Amino acid sequence: MLITLKDIKKIIGGTILFEKLNLEIKPGEKIGLVGRNGSGKTTIFKMIVRQELFDKGDLFIKKGTKIGYLKQVPQYASGTVKSFLLSGMEELLAIKQKMEKLEAEMREDVNLEQTLTEYGKVQEAFTAAGGYEMDARLEKVANGLGISHLINLSFSSLSGGEKTKAGLAKLLLQNPDLLLLDEPTNHLDLAAIEWLEQYIANYQGAVCVVSHDRNFLDHSIEKIIDLENGEAHYYKGNYSQFVRQKEAKLLSEFAAFQEQQRKIKKMKETIKRLKQWANQANPPNEGLHKRARNMERALERMEKIERPEIDPDKMKLALQADHRSGKDVIKAEAISKQFAGRAILKDLDLHLRYQDRLAIVGDNGSGKSTLMKILLGELTPDSGRIATGTHLEIGYLSQQPSDTEEDKRLIDKFREEVSVSEGQARGLLANFMFYGFSVFKKMGQLSGGERMRLKLAVFMHRGVNVLFLDEPTNHLDMDSQEVLEEALAKFKGTVLCISHDRYFLNNCFPETAYLFEGKLHRMPGTYQETNHKWKRWKESKAGKQTTPSKQNPSIGKDKLEYEELILGLEEQLEALTRRTDLSVGQRKKEKQRIEEKIESCYEAWLE
Repeated sequence: MLITLKDIKKIIGGTILFEKLNLEIKPGEKIGLVGRNGSGKTTIFKMIVRQELFDKGDLFIKKGTKIGYLKQVPQYASGTVKSFLLSGMEELLAIKQKMEKLEAEMREDVNLEQTLTEYGKVQEAFTAAGGYEMDARLEKVANGLGISHLINLSFSSLSGGEKTKAGLAKLLLQNPDLLLLDEPTNHLDLAAIEWLEQYIANYQGAVCVVSHDRNFLDHSIEKIIDLENGEAHYYKGNYSQFVRQKEAKLLSEFAAFQEQQRKIKKMKETIKRLKQWANQANPPNEGLHKRARNMERALERMEKIERPEIDPDKMKLALQADHRSGKDVIKAEAISKQFAGRAILKDLDLHLRYQDRLAIVGDNGSGKSTLMKILLGELTPDSGRIATGTHLEIGYLSQQPSDTEEDKRLIDKFREEVSVSEGQARGLLANFMFYGFSVFKKMGQLSGGERMRLKLAVFMHRGVNVLFLDEPTNHLDMDSQEVLEEALAKFKGTVLCISHDRYFLNNCFPETAYLFEGKLHRMPGTYQETNHKWKRWKESKAGKQTTPSKQNPSIGKDKLEYEELILGLEEQLEALTRRTDLSVGQRKKEKQRIEEKIESCYEAWLE
């Protein structure tokens, strides 16, 4: 074993997190550590790297094991990106400096024989540690994570996602025996996530990942450790296989529980009957009393099966728009924005209509969050105009929850947004898994997932009809993500979303807009349906720089956009007739949705 946690007891804030936790990590294993928010996943990582103590039990780490830990919120030093990355290779750099010193001594011809011998030993150590591949490794990781163009920049000029990439790159360059990655995909763009999946799958050392990204876990790991009620349960396979195995296990356990309950009921009835017969006999029958006592003792000795949690508590989210917005929600025309002399958005156009479900994807630093803040009026564009529609009630779920009002109580923050009594507020918050005294926690004490749930609770009771979501699944556990997906499916309003979660994108958004070189390229279809087409378009663009509007100036950009949308929707309509996974009712509903979309596109084209 690389790591063994044995009979660990951990108490946090007077609550027992673990009573007798046992967990093992073997060399070369690729593990996904999953569990609900608050189940203790990050705490386990912190205990392994001795950043947190435990109250009882033992931690065994194999001698000489090198551990690399990527925190959920990494800390960064000042300096350039390159100096930061190289700081993770101290041992190699020290050997390299020693070699350079010995080379200088050899040039001076001082104690040449002795220096040559020492140089040979140092060179051998440098070769064994992969020193001659150092530059190639740096280039490979930097290219894979998409930060090679940032190497000479300082951290202060990078976006949050770019900083996370640099922190991850530094960790990978250290090449530890065990990688502990806590939500590594939270601030990565899709290209970097796909590269990291392959890197982990081919990594020689062991990897343990905490992640709520289902697709990422499916493509990178081969074993799941499920944390439930303070215990670790092991499953072979990726996340999708784990879900099926756990479901089958729960059904089996529930059947065993029901069978035992029937047996217990029958034994209790038999005991009661034996006692009645014994007492009715004249004189009372001691033999029947004895049999009843023996059966009672057997019942006491029986190892009781606990009722398995088939349907665990989930937040109860229903997004109801109190009134519909106008047909045009937001129209952005020729929007441009620069930061520190760097053009982020360039003459960008976007027309968002009632009931649009549009996902925006793009590389880190491409300007996705900047665009959303401009649309919301939080940032002013350098040029261009924003026109907003009528009757808008916008709910904005930001990627980084506000750090203000950290001393304010959760319930007070909720009541500021939703006008209800304290008793009503407690009832409403219970629907979002804030039970008992947890509603009195300070805002500064809330986890990322709790902040997300609080914001969704506000949305639900404010009757928003337009949702702006910036990485909404980052801090939500899988159960809460599923609830959000179901709520969005039933939501009658308009949704604009930035996300890198492919499962979420493919489930919730029938249109995808790629933000590239400052412009939006809108395509009908989910991320999965459009990604290959988008990659082909980028490859062809690299070969020829002319745009369709320049090739045919008589046709406006908007017309071309809607013609592409109409063609794509008509393809979807045709493909719908061949789908066998939908019921008649579902097919009819989907057909109606696509036809309505085609009609609105034709109207826009005519305008």
